[in-house]
Amino acid sequence: MSRIYLDHNATTPLAPEALAAMLPFLSDEEGGRFGNPSAISSEGRVTRAAVDEARETLAQILGASRPQEIIFTSGGTESDNLAVIGLCRSRVEKNGCRRHLITSQTEHHAVLHAADFLEKHEQFQVTRLPVDARGLVDLDALREALTPQTALVSIHAVNNETGTIQPVPEIAAICREHGVPFHSDCVQAFGKIPVNCESPDAISLAAHKFHGPRGAGLLWLRSGFSIEPILFGGAQENERRPGTENVPAIVGMAAAAQWAIQNLESEADRQTTLRERLWEGIVAAFPQAVRNGAWDEPGRQLANTLNISFPGLDSEALLINFDLEGIAISGGSACMAGSTQPSHVLMAMGVPKETASVRFSLGKGTSAERIETVIARLPRIFARCRL
Repeated sequence: MSRIYLDHNATTPLAPEALAAMLPFLSDEEGGRFGNPSAISSEGRVTRAAVDEARETLAQILGASRPQEIIFTSGGTESDNLAVIGLCRSRVEKNGCRRHLITSQTEHHAVLHAADFLEKHEQFQVTRLPVDARGLVDLDALREALTPQTALVSIHAVNNETGTIQPVPEIAAICREHGVPFHSDCVQAFGKIPVNCESPDAISLAAHKFHGPRGAGLLWLRSGFSIEPILFGGAQENERRPGTENVPAIVGMAAAAQWAIQNLESEADRQTTLRERLWEGIVAAFPQAVRNGAWDEPGRQLANTLNISFPGLDSEALLINFDLEGIAISGGSACMAGSTQPSHVLMAMGVPKETASVRFSLGKGTSAERIETVIARLPRIFARCRL
């Protein structure tokens, strides 16, 4: 039985373009492309040039005013941690009394746990904005939450579980009116919808979400904003993130980003068609199925993502039976497989605890033939889950 991967929001396979860019920096001893970018030797200069070129490429893609606004990290979690903790600490240093952070209840745990840390260990007050049944932040609630003590607003561009797209430009405008920096976790957004430096003041990305390598990410920080490091050691990344740069991963991330941007529109159109065909097949096999997200408003859902509730079924049984049928998906319910904790995203949206929900997320390798294969296997899956 052929395996079908529908879990691209969790991670993506490495693009051939990224692999080709990385290979010379993994094993080329004679060419000097294995050197430490901080070294003054010829080998160091070769890899430093590669890092600088990748930085320039990514800055251009994001529309940054200077390549130095790009801070390379180990991935989305570190980028979010650095943004939330580093920017908040910097504002405290500059303004003394600014110990208030605003975020939303449906953020990735990389943001929520960073907020918990500031609240527990650094005397921050944290406002966690509620969302409506579609997963959207209430802009009026954001306005009401802002105070002269607010150091940072951190709200994601896209939710990883539901694919709901937040009104980032509107959020940015409100923050700008109040003179408060705005960080947006764009880990699930980049490569799927346009992401640029026009609205937020800081953006987090992770390479493995857009067919780049694991272990690579970045934080874009607008010029004029200072940030306190959360790691300590060397002076890399303009003393904002110490540690020897992961040259192969950085080069691969830049190549994957180029591929993603070149194919963004065509992939979005293609995946939208496949997503809707999958939804039709699911409803035909299980008429009680419900899509979670902002489906009532055009442009508020990622093309590749379906978060679906199946009343009366069990989430773990669904995941196991999809896997037995050779289909990789993710949980997204009050009883996620391998966890005793509910999905904080769906709970915030008002989805009942007892409702089983799972996530299908498509990618560049998802074909019409594979979607039809999934649809053909659905009756067996649901029949077993009803037993």
